[in-house]
Amino acid sequence: MQQVKKTATRESYGTELVKLGREHDNLIVLDADLAGATKTAMFKKEFPERHIDCGIAEADMMGIAAGLSTCGKVPFASTFAMFAAGRAYEQVRNSIGYPHLNVKIGATHAGISVGEDGATHQCNEDIALMSTIPGMTVICPCDDIEAKAAVDAAYEYVGPVYLRFGRLAVPVINDESSYHFEWGKGILMREGKDVTIVATGLCVANALEAARMLSLDGIEAEVINIHTIKPLDEEIVVNSARKTGKVVTMEEHSIIGGLGSAVCCALSENAPAPVHRIGIRDTFGESGPALELIKKYQLDAESLYKQVKTYLNK
Repeated sequence: MQQVKKTATRESYGTELVKLGREHDNLIVLDADLAGATKTAMFKKEFPERHIDCGIAEADMMGIAAGLSTCGKVPFASTFAMFAAGRAYEQVRNSIGYPHLNVKIGATHAGISVGEDGATHQCNEDIALMSTIPGMTVICPCDDIEAKAAVDAAYEYVGPVYLRFGRLAVPVINDESSYHFEWGKGILMREGKDVTIVATGLCVANALEAARMLSLDGIEAEVINIHTIKPLDEEIVVNSARKTGKVVTMEEHSIIGGLGSAVCCALSENAPAPVHRIGIRDTFGESGPALELIKKYQLDAESLYKQVKTYLNK
């Protein structure tokens, strides 16, 4: 069997920033003493004059990024999700969101797959926090190809964008030659008639594998990749729910305020259907190997397979 390529989306972020930097002189990258971890060190090496290390001062970094955006620059402010969405929330809200400035926030190390760094660094609330800011776009790519496309799209878009990247290497499931990133549009990854699985980020690959396992039992699951959580592609979710009648959401994030909540809101207003949300269930994370944590919190393919089977048998 051919080995599946795996790449951490934080690597994709760093690589694509370098590519964009060669094409656009107005792109500025900011970091908060984490260039090695966020992979913006790649950009710093090639464009030292356009990289600003703000030190361990994330709130200041957001203010600097806001100022740069008013001078015709396109700043990408980079740090861990816990610090971008958590520590600097007020500055993101008031200095970037409120004036609707053209700032891109590259948030790496999101979710429990941060692993051994533990609960203090495993931000499972960032999608919820950023989604509450009016006018903020929230993107969570599923693999290397989608992450690079999302960075490109974020540069072209005029307005604040929150980009969520992971530490863990994940399977590359998209084909670079045919992949097309469309702003605010979900992607139908697999057609089905018995249940809809709506996933985001690293959960998309696991959803596809679980759907394959379900098919062996005669259950055809439809799989939708939601890379743009806000604004949500309500049309693709509603149409699928009307076809299958049952929906499962899966995210490496709290089930409160994330993808599951967004899907529930869309369905309750347009096409009421039962929804089973899979994610972090009102708890903090813990220290441990990333893959073991993903399995413990039931975000792996086998756990999804079992939960869908139980859900359909109710």
